[in-house]
Amino acid sequence: MSDIKDNPNSNEGKDPDENNEYDENRVSVHDTYPLLSPFAAAALGLIGGFFLYQFVGGLLTLVIFGFDIEGAPPDSLRLMTMAGQILFILLPALLFSRWVYGDVSDIISLKLPNWIEMFIFSAGILILTPLLQTYMFLQNFLVEHLASSYKFINTIKSLFDSLNALVEKTYSNLMKADSIPEMMLVIIVIAAVPAVCEEVMFRGYIQKSLGFKVKPFWAALITAIFFGFYHFNPYGLLPLICLGLYFGFAAYISNSLVVPIFLHFLNNFGAVILYYIIGDDQMVNSDITGSEEIGSNIFLFVTLTILFTIIIIAIKKYYSKFKTV
Repeated sequence: MSDIKDNPNSNEGKDPDENNEYDENRVSVHDTYPLLSPFAAAALGLIGGFFLYQFVGGLLTLVIFGFDIEGAPPDSLRLMTMAGQILFILLPALLFSRWVYGDVSDIISLKLPNWIEMFIFSAGILILTPLLQTYMFLQNFLVEHLASSYKFINTIKSLFDSLNALVEKTYSNLMKADSIPEMMLVIIVIAAVPAVCEEVMFRGYIQKSLGFKVKPFWAALITAIFFGFYHFNPYGLLPLICLGLYFGFAAYISNSLVVPIFLHFLNNFGAVILYYIIGDDQMVNSDITGSEEIGSNIFLFVTLTILFTIIIIAIKKYYSKFKTV
């Protein structure tokens, strides 16, 4: 994915260089826009969205439920989480797009893809998800091994474990369900709403803003890095960055947020289903001791990496036929 090509669908009949620089003449009816440079606009989204959701949203949660979050009514906590995503991520992304660029549709494209596009991108996420899960097994095994040998790494690991336990406790409270209707609410809160809100902010407003000034790959990578840190998951940081990069690739080459929104939903939906099937402990288990088990995980990781690379090549080949002469 390090050589993301210019997407012909989004620049048909135009100079390819226009993709990396905002052209005010493109929106002559809004000739006073953009009000900020694309970098400043992206920073506004990163800082504003992060502050609003993580701090303002967190403060409101404490005001409403107190410090005993674990004892809060699950449905109330879910509704609060969903409202926070909409009010502090989705709404700012739309308002920032309107204020900075003048036309929301110029920044946030919801063009409907065809079924072939959805199929090949979905095949990618169905390979990428177990690939990243396998990476997590190997990463956690390596961290455990190094922590047992080096005091400094063990200290860092203890800090990460504390943060990870807090994250897991928060999500466990949200995901526990005793009935089908409650499970449906969990899917909406954990899978559907974040998919829409986060993709509109990250792959829509932020990545598109960065894309006016830097190459598509760098816009996607920078956005993915902030996307990874945004989730406060120390052990899942690299997998989250990889997911974000794939979502960014999908958003750019398809010229539509519908694709990454659907991929994001599939990934989160799969995590919810796995939680109900095998439990959270097994999902993050790193108890790999035998050399054969380590070898099988390495083999699986390499195999899935090759398959995912083939999918990326297939996607780029599919879109290459739309290139204008």
